Amino acid sequence: MQKKLIPRQKDVEKVQQLLRLFPVTAILGPRQVGKTTLAKSFQPDHLFDLENPRDSAALENPQITLERLNGLILIDEIQRQPSLFPLLRYLVDHNPNQRFLILGSASSSLRQQSNESLAGRIGNYFLSGFNIAEIVQDDWRRLWERGGFPRSFLAQYESDSFEWRNQFINTFLEKDLGMLTAGIPAATMYRFWTMLSHYHGQTLNYSELGRSFGITHKTVKRYIDILEDTFMIRLVMPWHSNAKKRLVKAPKLYIRDSGLFHNLQNIPDYKTLISHPKLGASWEGFAIEELVSVLQKRDTELYFYGTHGGLELDLFWHAKGKAYGAEFKFSDAPRTTKSMHQAIQDLNLEHLWVIYPGDRQYALSDQITALPITQCQQIVA
Repeated sequence: MQKKLIPRQKDVEKVQQLLRLFPVTAILGPRQVGKTTLAKSFQPDHLFDLENPRDSAALENPQITLERLNGLILIDEIQRQPSLFPLLRYLVDHNPNQRFLILGSASSSLRQQSNESLAGRIGNYFLSGFNIAEIVQDDWRRLWERGGFPRSFLAQYESDSFEWRNQFINTFLEKDLGMLTAGIPAATMYRFWTMLSHYHGQTLNYSELGRSFGITHKTVKRYIDILEDTFMIRLVMPWHSNAKKRLVKAPKLYIRDSGLFHNLQNIPDYKTLISHPKLGASWEGFAIEELVSVLQKRDTELYFYGTHGGLELDLFWHAKGKAYGAEFKFSDAPRTTKSMHQAIQDLNLEHLWVIYPGDRQYALSDQITALPITQCQQIVA
């Protein structure tokens, strides 16, 4: 038995806004993250699920089917039929009584196709798993352990959550990736994804990865592009405008969902996590996703900063003409470091937050604040 479903009011409000502004609204995100549940809350007048053979058959001649409909039309798993995008442009241009809500599980390619065909007519919204603002805050350790997929987080038992994630990984590799990676066996992608989990929180070296896996660096990049395109990994780009220092120019890689990272690392529960060698890397990835959930809703570009001399800042961004940064420390009482002060100087930071697992906010210096992860929403930069 699962816990009661959690309302996602901020997501509802944002999608409502896009529905007012655009004739087509796209909700993008990984499978099983709650896109369909969110979309159905808007009570569409017509619904087509392209994974349903009946609905797919109904759209074999899509213009005949769609042009006679009015109201809000929901099309789920639209990446299965990208040829619909030019038709949607024609339909919304000729029928002001139609609005479309489309859902998709692939990122850049789907967004590129939709924006090329529907420029000025479509609003995109990314739906992630749960974040701390959406749950009872005392449950944040459960969220860290299990990740944000609703069925994983809400499972009654740890073992059920862990098994759900195992099944999700298998289904994702065999079904979703099978559609995008013709000729790549699911077992190969599983081994590659598992290997990537050992690089979680580290800068990418495509050639090194290729040698470790026995493939070319171009094939490594292709595999990584696929996992990034399906929201399974995040690449954080380096900031490199400071010409006075030798800067790291390779991106850092993270498994986006902490629960999936723990499965790939065979970490079945919180007790195992706390004593695991990847504890610090796990915390960094979880905290980054939490802060991203705050900042990317403001369309903020995020980077990390690193030099070949060993200086590093976990996250860096600009807002309202000023620069800000964040460090992620799994510590009961984080302290300032020489690296933090140097980053403030190099990047001319207005402020730096140190995100940690405690429950008290306090100043570490005039420009550095220790901030509990449960209070990330307070960052207003």
